Amino acid sequence: MKGPVIRVEGLSKLYRIGQAQPKYHTLRESIMEAARKPGRVLRSLAGMDGALGLDDEIVWALRDISFEVEQGEVMGVIGRNGAGKSTLLKILTRITEPTEGRAEIHGRVASLLEVGTGFHPELTGRENIFLNGAILGMRKVEIERTFDEIVEFAEVERFIETPVKHYSSGMYLRLAFAVAAHLQPEILLVDEVLAVGDAAFQRKCLGKMGEVARQGRTVLFVSHNMGAVRHLCDSAMLLVDGRIAMRASASEVIDAYMESVSGSQENGLPGHVVYDAEALGEEIEGTRVIRLELLDLDEAPMPSVRTWDDFVLRVVYSSDTEIKRGAVVVFIYNLEGVLVARMSTQPDSDYPVTFRTGRHHVDCHIESLPLAAGEYIVGASLARPHTGWIWKRKELGNLRVESRDVYESGRPPVSSYTLLALRHHWSG
Repeated sequence: MKGPVIRVEGLSKLYRIGQAQPKYHTLRESIMEAARKPGRVLRSLAGMDGALGLDDEIVWALRDISFEVEQGEVMGVIGRNGAGKSTLLKILTRITEPTEGRAEIHGRVASLLEVGTGFHPELTGRENIFLNGAILGMRKVEIERTFDEIVEFAEVERFIETPVKHYSSGMYLRLAFAVAAHLQPEILLVDEVLAVGDAAFQRKCLGKMGEVARQGRTVLFVSHNMGAVRHLCDSAMLLVDGRIAMRASASEVIDAYMESVSGSQENGLPGHVVYDAEALGEEIEGTRVIRLELLDLDEAPMPSVRTWDDFVLRVVYSSDTEIKRGAVVVFIYNLEGVLVARMSTQPDSDYPVTFRTGRHHVDCHIESLPLAAGEYIVGASLARPHTGWIWKRKELGNLRVESRDVYESGRPPVSSYTLLALRHHWSG
């Protein structure tokens, strides 16, 4: 019977910046705490302990959102980093509790929020498949019926009896997605599954999600890949600063989002700065990228770049610990979320990186930029080769490529009809 299987009403989620989040106890621990410190427990119940102080900094990750998803609907959830997309899915999967409002889900839910979420690192691939099936409420015979299909899809036959703590991030992802998609959930929640993995596996994931949708199951798909959302989803929802800015057909929402991205170049940063974490008020902790700059070959600031320009993209990072044998990766996407360039210190080039403590930079020298004029999105990651990401962000800022009549034809190449303007010649 058709009807809403997800109903969200007045949902809000508040976080305190710089403070420890509440610690959750078992019932036994709570009773013991009450026996030891009755006064403290009474104060807590009265709202005197842990109340927001005047100087506490708070952030509403979600603010008063309401929507419904019908049975069999495939809905995309899009928006910039920090818009609240992942927080929403964590609430729907009962990982995070809302501060206000409620979310009702009717049906068995499988989720893929992060690589390996729900996996026990000490258990083998086989044991984790059965564990996840049991969590979904499936009987052993049901799991056994799909076991071979899961292993074949994930391409981990040789390692199925190996503890998953020894898996690479790619193997983790393949098995996690295979489990979530094959164990017959009525509702599938997927958060940026295409952020990791090679192109062949990404196509495989999209094909499987399309198959799940055709079977009448409900899918919520969070992604920065606008091409995948447009292809897969019936409808979409745009989140901006924790609120629903638009809910309509996938094409309408994507077009509105792309227009907002292309029109947001004025961010208050100097012209040559693509991204600055401190200027945006982000926390600087751990090992992460804090700034991206455009420089010319003499290391002077460049306010913009043009097709076939030579320039330097400076990646400034901060680290509170030394990490040897690291790697820096820069991504360039078009506004549809399609990856058009990937530049890495390894294995594409033999430039070893040690992340030293403090603030340092690595320069990526780009020769004869082949991108046609238009708007692009720059992302970056810091990684340990063959072991996984240390830090990754797909949307750091916009790269505007100005037009240049490189072919002297009177028609400068623009991204509306081609992404690349390659140096070439003809003969015959």
